Amino acid sequence: MTQETSTQPTGNGAAEQTRRGSPVGRTLMWVGIGLGIAGLSAAVGVVALRVALRRDLPAPDETAERIQALIDEANRLIKTLDEKKQS
Repeated sequence: MTQETSTQPTGNGAAEQTRRGSPVGRTLMWVGIGLGIAGLSAAVGVVALRVALRRDLPAPDETAERIQALIDEANRLIKTLDEKKQS
C-alpha cells in the first residue's frame, strides 16, 4: 500500500463534512428561501390588488338608466295610491 491510499479515508470524512455545511447555515438558507417566497407572494398580491382597484366602473348604459327611471316612476305611483287609499 502507498501513503495516498491510506490517507484517503480520513480525508474523505473531512471533505464530506465541509461539503454538507453547518446545520445553522442550512437553516439560514431555508429561512432566506422562505422569506424570498413570502416577499414575492406579497408583491404579487399588492400588484393584483392595485390592478383590481384601478379598473373604472363602466358608464351606465341607456337601458339601465331607463329601467331605473321606470322603477322610480312605479314607486311614486305606488306611494300616491297608498296616500289616496289612506285618505
